[in-house]
Amino acid sequence: MSLPLSSGQTLYQQLADSFAESIHQGTLKPGKRLPAIRRVAQSHQVSVNTVLNAWQILEDRGLIEARPQSGYYVRGVMPAVTRPVKPLPAKINDPSTQKLELIEQVFAAQNNADYTNISLACPQDGTFYPAARLGRITSGILRHNPDIIGRYALPPGSERLREEIARRSLHNGINLTAQEITLTHGCMEALQLALRAVTKPGDCIGLESPTYFFLFPLLASLGLKALEIPTDPQQGLSLDALEMLLQEKRIQALIAMPGAQNPLGYVMPLENKKRLAKLVSTYHVPMLEDGLYDELQFDWPLSPPVKAFDSDGWVIYCTSFTKTVAPDFRVGWTAAGRFHQTIARLKAVSSMSESRLLCETLAEFLASGGYDHHLRSLRRRYAANLDAARGIMARHFPQGTRATLPKGGFVFWVELPGKVDTVEMFHRLLQEQICVTPGALYTLSDRYKHALRLSCCYPFDERYTWALKRTGALACEITGLAPGQDQGLPLRPQVV
Repeated sequence: MSLPLSSGQTLYQQLADSFAESIHQGTLKPGKRLPAIRRVAQSHQVSVNTVLNAWQILEDRGLIEARPQSGYYVRGVMPAVTRPVKPLPAKINDPSTQKLELIEQVFAAQNNADYTNISLACPQDGTFYPAARLGRITSGILRHNPDIIGRYALPPGSERLREEIARRSLHNGINLTAQEITLTHGCMEALQLALRAVTKPGDCIGLESPTYFFLFPLLASLGLKALEIPTDPQQGLSLDALEMLLQEKRIQALIAMPGAQNPLGYVMPLENKKRLAKLVSTYHVPMLEDGLYDELQFDWPLSPPVKAFDSDGWVIYCTSFTKTVAPDFRVGWTAAGRFHQTIARLKAVSSMSESRLLCETLAEFLASGGYDHHLRSLRRRYAANLDAARGIMARHFPQGTRATLPKGGFVFWVELPGKVDTVEMFHRLLQEQICVTPGALYTLSDRYKHALRLSCCYPFDERYTWALKRTGALACEITGLAPGQDQGLPLRPQVV
């Protein structure tokens, strides 16, 4: 999880990340005493204050604890989900009415300001986004060009934004021109347009398992079937299973998120990405690559997307700026390779084009260098939030609980021990105005009834941490298991 000097980190942040990685990898085990502060300072050629600041970060993340007259020790860290999903690929029926109603209930709770949300995969606090900077840019554009809001934005949309996207894509290994990019209304429209371009009703689409839950109603609305493919929490999509399906011609397209996947948080290894690109090219099966969280990877340099290894145009790259800079702008884009013209035409006849004012604002933000500075800060914050959340869970969730170790983004997957139904937990927590997302939504089968997806894109204030601890306490009550470290649950904080 460490970031280099070029990321703009201070020495103590780099030192903290280095020790955090050692803790996550098991090099520094729970209960182990950390080296003396002066020894660390000497071995790393930094000041004692630098080490103390690094230790403070690790304490805040819940990774270490100070013991009087003894030193600093590694705290108990929740084990990672390491086992692959075992069920073989199987065709799944369309989503049931019951599951669609559950999705609607989740969205309703997530949209209610009275609820403490630990599930929505979108920050709801202004400190996560450069709202003031974007506002100044927008105001400047309107001052210099007041007629911009009085003219229709026509296809193919803002050339300047497409040029900036093409320029940035070179850093990710994707060689594009502005003419090869289609602007869309968020990533979901990009995926929808791509599906309409490459499939017909009755086709079967391969999906990761678990995968983003809104893909299921999307496929159903287009008359498409879903086929879930085993997915490892650390390595990603099973390429052996995928190759078998391609050989048997059982899927007509594939949707995958190889970078900081939602909900598991993995980043697919580079060699696997290269093999994946080769597979879809060999079997002439389009791959819709959802790159929504690609720029929120923690490791540097960023791992390039599968699209970077696509030599024949079979990979359709889809993403947006909703998770990184401006959710309400709903500006996304796609680079569709051999399917570009078809998708561009579908976009023109379905929703014409995106707001020119918003696109020009984003273009200026990207061109000024503000975006890169913002991303560096965001990555550090999310990495720290995930560590802190796992530390809370290690102490308050049932013994035997496992959680993924995300390589990017701000969501992680939690698997509870024993017999537990997280849909039941969801409804009980709603009565206390706490919203979580049950694992049952991320599949069309019953295999994830014991799982939750939690989100860390919120300020770690009293309200958020209380909700996380209360969720753990309820899980202990349902499973009949003791918490990892019983420290008691505080009273519910006052909601201001």
